[in-house]
Amino acid sequence: MTRALMIQGTGSDVGKSLLVAGLARAFTRRGLTVRPFKPQNMSNNAAVTADGGEIGRAQALQARAARVASSVHMNPVLLKPQSEVGAQVVVQGRMIGTAKAREYQAWKPRLMESVLDSFERLRAEADIVLVEGAGSPAEVNLRKGDIANMGFARATGTPVVLVGDIDRGGVIASLVGTQAVLEPDDAAMIRGFIVNRFRGDPTLFADGIALIAARTGWSPFGLVPFFPDAARLPPEDAVALDAPQGRREGAGPLIAVLRFPHIANFDDLDPLRQEPGVRVVFVPPGTPVPTEADLIILPGSKTTIDDLDCLRVQGWDIDIRAHLRRGRRILGLCGGYQMLGRSIADPQGIEGAPRTLPGLGLLDVETVMTDAKRLVAVTGTTLADDEPFAGYEMHVGDTTGPDTARPLLRFSDGRADGAVSRDGLVAGTYVHGLFADDRQRAAWLARLGAAPGLTRYEEGIEAVLDRFADHLEAHLDCDGLLRLS
Repeated sequence: MTRALMIQGTGSDVGKSLLVAGLARAFTRRGLTVRPFKPQNMSNNAAVTADGGEIGRAQALQARAARVASSVHMNPVLLKPQSEVGAQVVVQGRMIGTAKAREYQAWKPRLMESVLDSFERLRAEADIVLVEGAGSPAEVNLRKGDIANMGFARATGTPVVLVGDIDRGGVIASLVGTQAVLEPDDAAMIRGFIVNRFRGDPTLFADGIALIAARTGWSPFGLVPFFPDAARLPPEDAVALDAPQGRREGAGPLIAVLRFPHIANFDDLDPLRQEPGVRVVFVPPGTPVPTEADLIILPGSKTTIDDLDCLRVQGWDIDIRAHLRRGRRILGLCGGYQMLGRSIADPQGIEGAPRTLPGLGLLDVETVMTDAKRLVAVTGTTLADDEPFAGYEMHVGDTTGPDTARPLLRFSDGRADGAVSRDGLVAGTYVHGLFADDRQRAAWLARLGAAPGLTRYEEGIEAVLDRFADHLEAHLDCDGLLRLS
């Protein structure tokens, strides 16, 4: 029978996603066929799969770590928040509707059927399935109908290893406390623990490891030292943006990215953030756009109309127009592209109540939201300089108007995408992932009077995954984890 092992955490952002990615690469290098799996994910950072659906960005990275094509079955339930209490529900790669948090609880029994179906599909093609939990099993108020943590582990008999993050403090209480609040049958599914993101002398925490093992009866599988290069891997969700973002001081062009409340697919900017001669800052609500910015980027959004409202409330529209009067550039990506037009209409209520909102009017285009979602990988070139790109489309809405006669991109199949203003300072596109191509990124930096310092971005991701796998092999009992699975 195919092995399976589940990595759960004492909370969100304790490193579960990256640990699964690192283990996937480590076990793949040992000659095993590995498949990553996350029953339920909540994230607006999504990726288009090889089989034409969408999954959480973290599972796409884990598939890459396992050196396999991504599949909708690696993340059968994806929740894409549209408000503080509601989310779009994507099942096996396709949106099936939206639900408020309380409504969603009633959906879980039928969603478990899809979860188990996808899990069995992956088991049929793998030597081992590495399962990632969501949030924490200690959220026992959500245990009824659970499909993400112990509900899944119990339904499939998958052993669990619990991860605690020592960098945030209280790791002993987090691990021991998780056992204390779980029902005995759930606690029995946890067979071991990992302490993640340790800094300093590991011998100083030997007593801590022993105490956790004694209090819980769980096997310690290792103390993982902090791995700085993890910051070079695409983050799972906007929690990563809560840390201080970017620098304004120093030389090199300054790129200001508007951090919308419902920002999506912000990993588009990762390659630019890693450029040594480029300053990228995410501008949060309540903060003006830096007047010294050379380029303003309006990124993707899960709820474009609401985030356009927010943009105006913040006064960013005034900042954007002042930026344009200074002769500087603006780029809109996906939802940001839609905001740059004359209007956005949502007659079917795709994002909420039906309505039409004036756009920024910086591109002579109009967008109408539709219920058909485009999910496809694309390649092509930019028309201005014939530089290649590879990326993906993930959007609802059709954008038309005079400025689309000056498209930004030409796809390999001959279709055009995007629009450019008459003066060439404002551009928009539906394509995500532009800057990951070294030549494409170099072309954009040249427009800002800069040269790239980062080369072979994609190869760099592979190198980090290999180094992280080495890191885990050195500090975790990987043989013991395989025996447990």
